[in-house]
Amino acid sequence: MNLKDVAFPVTEELHTFRQKYKTALQTENSLVDKVVRYILKQQGKQIRPLLVMLGAKVCGGVQEKSYRAAIMVELLHSATLIHDDVVDGAEMRRGLPSINALWKNKISVLIGDYMLSKGLLFSLDNKDYLFLHMVSDAVRRMSEGEILQIQKTRSLDITEADYLKVISDKTASLLATASAMGAASVSDDEGKIQALKDYGEHLGLAFQIRDDLLDYTGDSKKTGKQLGIDIKDKKITLPLIYALRNSDRSEQKSIKSILKSSKKRGMRSREVIEFVRSKGGLDYAAEVAEGFASRSLAAIEGMEDSDAKRSLSLLVDFVMKRQN
Repeated sequence: MNLKDVAFPVTEELHTFRQKYKTALQTENSLVDKVVRYILKQQGKQIRPLLVMLGAKVCGGVQEKSYRAAIMVELLHSATLIHDDVVDGAEMRRGLPSINALWKNKISVLIGDYMLSKGLLFSLDNKDYLFLHMVSDAVRRMSEGEILQIQKTRSLDITEADYLKVISDKTASLLATASAMGAASVSDDEGKIQALKDYGEHLGLAFQIRDDLLDYTGDSKKTGKQLGIDIKDKKITLPLIYALRNSDRSEQKSIKSILKSSKKRGMRSREVIEFVRSKGGLDYAAEVAEGFASRSLAAIEGMEDSDAKRSLSLLVDFVMKRQN
């Protein structure tokens, strides 16, 4: 199974979305236009617009308002990725040089601001005030999640509850918003909108935990992500949190001494990976991810059977089996 199988019920709608998205990004400023065209080349799986389309279809059918919701979500997502690359000093994005690697930080930050403002103005121009509220709340959560992660990483005292709060805000919030906006674009049924929001929230939690597991288990040729890169970047995720929690003080001290030193993290990341494996951190994280996947499926159990509902279920399966 691949993402095309998941997207099958909304294939035409996604094609229409991509055309509308390009139109929404058009500008007369030559430099902005050049950077925006490059951003369009970097487009990834576009899971968030897919969630909007499936959320709309499972609640009745995709409408013009659904496309506007998808455009808003993708503009916000693109803006946050650009800003994240500046914060992280990342030089690559999806196999291509990042915006900041090509145009430096100042242009990158301004382009990110431009994309965010385009999304906000787009909602105001179309009087989509509910979407504006939903997207603004997602931006708040994503910012708070990033700040909490930075705060806890510095002190190395991140707990499982802290970690879940971080990934809920940083990752799951936008997936929840996309799913809910899809439903809200075609229905006023609060129960359906909440069900899709819960689906996206739990899907996002499972998605991020699976992504964090790839840092310990993935094939770099498939994932495009170097094994142990999170450790080298001092990102403490659920497998490591569990392993530290289930080790004695001397082991904790030894591992934390590696994490505190950038030189040690670069040279001894495999030692940390083996420590996590030996303490059962990988199995535990996989189990937690499965729990969130089950809760995601349960959230839409009451929805009427349809191709779109089956695709929402397939998307959970895709996330849990993904290798990149």
